Amino acid sequence: MAVIDIFNGDADGLCALVQLRNAEPLESRLVTGVKRDIALVGQAGIKSGDKVTVLDISFDKNRDAVAQALSQGAEIFYVDHHFAGEIEEHEALTTIINPAADVCTAILVNHYLQGRFVEWAITGAYGDNLKNSAEILARPLSLSAEQLQQLNNLGVYLNYNGYGSDLDDLHFTPSALFEKIRPYASPFDFMAAEVETFQRLEQGYHQDMASAAAIEPEFVSDVAGIFILPNEKWARRVSGVYSNDLANASPDRAHAVLTEKANGNYLVSVRAPLNNKTGADEVVRQFPTGGGRKAAAGINDLPAEQLTQFIATLTAYYS
Repeated sequence: MAVIDIFNGDADGLCALVQLRNAEPLESRLVTGVKRDIALVGQAGIKSGDKVTVLDISFDKNRDAVAQALSQGAEIFYVDHHFAGEIEEHEALTTIINPAADVCTAILVNHYLQGRFVEWAITGAYGDNLKNSAEILARPLSLSAEQLQQLNNLGVYLNYNGYGSDLDDLHFTPSALFEKIRPYASPFDFMAAEVETFQRLEQGYHQDMASAAAIEPEFVSDVAGIFILPNEKWARRVSGVYSNDLANASPDRAHAVLTEKANGNYLVSVRAPLNNKTGADEVVRQFPTGGGRKAAAGINDLPAEQLTQFIATLTAYYS
């Protein structure tokens, strides 16, 4: 029997798992990857008797692998906030799945643990660009504006670290980053103790964001803005957090950040307008490798010849 923790390599996945492992310290085998690597259950080598936790990856994208693991005699605890589709009941499957636009996996885990490690949930919410949800969670804590900003920054940096086409693009692999945050019940303790780790994330973030800020939009209207980034490591790292920044700066507009890939296609990050956090998942699911949630979604491999169609689909949806 093995304990297996499967989680998305972004801020939400990290902040969900660190809450659970502070509540129940267990040595586990970690299965994760870059943020877009979500078909993880089938990669985990699950066997009979294994106790498996799955965090922040779409149930819909892992449905067959979950069914196979259950048939082999594994026990699965699944928490997520992405589109799930139909979930069949099974005595060895426990799910907490809520695709509402104002929740993330770290928040769902926080509710499950009755707020025991709420500062990590706040960090995860900030990382998923859910500022209102983060601040609602923070109200009972009487944190200062400076402390809230620290949690916001950490969430953004953890999220930023998860983006890339492969692990070589990242400053830290998600599993290595989790091992660094695992010992700390509070993100403030982590930031105080792991100064070098925090500074590496912070410096990388600011350097990459400065490069992104120099890019002119490919297309912009009242309802949508499209930006295309080059096939460079910095661009792959910054695509998701840059999308969030654009959304925050123009909350009535939808945004898409497309990053050129080596094969000539595009990696796409889509953000619904902050003032209308819905539809991003519906837009991207019209393309073969699209998926995500209502407020934020993506396409892993948009063919170059479908760029015009994608722009038209995005603008039409929000017009």
